[in-house]
Amino acid sequence: MTKKHHKPDWVPENAGKEFTTSVMSGVEGGHDGIPGQASVAVPRKHTPRRRRLTVDEYVAGVLAGDRNALGQAITLVESNSQAHFDMGQEVLRQLIPHTGNSIRIGITGVPGAGKSTFIEALGLHLCEQGHKVAVLAVDPSSTVTRGSILGDKTRMELLSRDLRAFIRPSPSSGTLGGVTRKSRETILVCEAAGFDVILVETVGVGQSETTVRSMVDFFLLLMIAGAGDELQGIKKGIMELADALLVNKADGDNKIRANAAKADYNRALHYLAPATEGWRTKAYTCSSLNGEGIDAIWKVISDFRQQITASGAFEKRRQRQTLDWVYSMVEEHLRTSFFNHAGVGSIRADIEEAVVNGHIPPTVAAQQLIHKYEGH
Repeated sequence: MTKKHHKPDWVPENAGKEFTTSVMSGVEGGHDGIPGQASVAVPRKHTPRRRRLTVDEYVAGVLAGDRNALGQAITLVESNSQAHFDMGQEVLRQLIPHTGNSIRIGITGVPGAGKSTFIEALGLHLCEQGHKVAVLAVDPSSTVTRGSILGDKTRMELLSRDLRAFIRPSPSSGTLGGVTRKSRETILVCEAAGFDVILVETVGVGQSETTVRSMVDFFLLLMIAGAGDELQGIKKGIMELADALLVNKADGDNKIRANAAKADYNRALHYLAPATEGWRTKAYTCSSLNGEGIDAIWKVISDFRQQITASGAFEKRRQRQTLDWVYSMVEEHLRTSFFNHAGVGSIRADIEEAVVNGHIPPTVAAQQLIHKYEGH
């Protein structure tokens, strides 16, 4: 007797229907590496190159919600090519009047807190409520190879199959400047495409939290019960940035410990200044596994948006973030210009050696480098 597999009620009806699997054929014939074996020439099939879109086609496609155009537009604005950069900025200029109509939520958490599982549970819940959800996973890049760990689509399998959701892993290119520009611009493109909830997942615990805080409206910190005292220093710094703390994995035998952790965090939060003016940060519990608390945390976020919009703090934060973005780009440009300057490069090694050997103080070294850069 064959067993019937029933799809859980919470799995979207369209899950998996819009995707097909393509299998690449292997290499036929040819040299297999054995000495003395003759190579066999195999004619290659001609693969037509994808036609490059115009600025108007990018804009029209994004505004129409075309997922292919959306993906290509994000690739365009992420590109480090100068030609792509100029074109991407023109696309953004035309899209900006159609942006800003979303709630931007940053999500971080201690190792093992279950960020991807939580994001998938929240995303599926929001899609069922009629929202369009974009997930931007800012992944770490290798400082050696510049490669990136882009595993979020495989970790969020159900959400990635829902047509109302869009998941975009964005490599940071090894620099926070890369995260700042590319992630901010990707947010704008997604908003122009009609996504009204933007979830920005951080790389983990570290400096990137401050960067993500500077580009979102609401910052959520995921915690787990019984993490131990070794995480206290990390938690305090990030807790000061959070608009809400969420103790995940509050299910089974862990539910009692999760509720106790929530009470502990609420006592600690009492002594911290709120991350957002006029809003009190509190701790909550949820289970990404069975869905408990997912609707409650969304209500917290909705109440937050309503409250700080009414007070004017929402618009002020957005304006301040835009100005911060301008000056962070200026700083990034000046830094790049300085280290690429031929004159600086010609004396840098000697000055570094003099500093290391104690022949000149660091302040004098800095002045000499700056004077060289400024042409004095």
